Amino acid sequence: MRTIDFTPLNRFAVGFDRMQRQLESMAHLDDAASAYPPYNIEVLGEDAYRITMAVAGFGVEDLDLTVQDTQLTVSGRIDKPAEDVKYLHRGIANRTFERRFELADHIKVSGAEMHNGLLHIELTREVPEALKPRKIAIAGADARGKTIEHKAA
Repeated sequence: MRTIDFTPLNRFAVGFDRMQRQLESMAHLDDAASAYPPYNIEVLGEDAYRITMAVAGFGVEDLDLTVQDTQLTVSGRIDKPAEDVKYLHRGIANRTFERRFELADHIKVSGAEMHNGLLHIELTREVPEALKPRKIAIAGADARGKTIEHKAA
């Protein structure tokens, strides 16, 4: 695979270091490692999202969700070994996994639940009031203080 040099971007862009690291890490992802477990990302509304992961064979106690800065990490590990079972076909993968999701600024994990072998992770965008758009009044010639007429004594 070709490597991309982002150095020219540093000449005129300030503060995009994190985006550069994200793009570089995405370029080095192994396709086989990123295929398990399968997942969907849904848009539920303007500020609501849901990640749904198929985690068949895993219980709630086998899964771990961690948020650090802007990275959500979902990992699964089944510690109990399979009893002496002889399989004719084993298609349900209960292997250990770790999947990472980069969250945009102001995206918060608002909850998670497990239902029918699917892990649902609810996400919401919470933009602070200070960062929301606001109207600014424009001062003009009419808006300046009115001068009071001086009468000659």
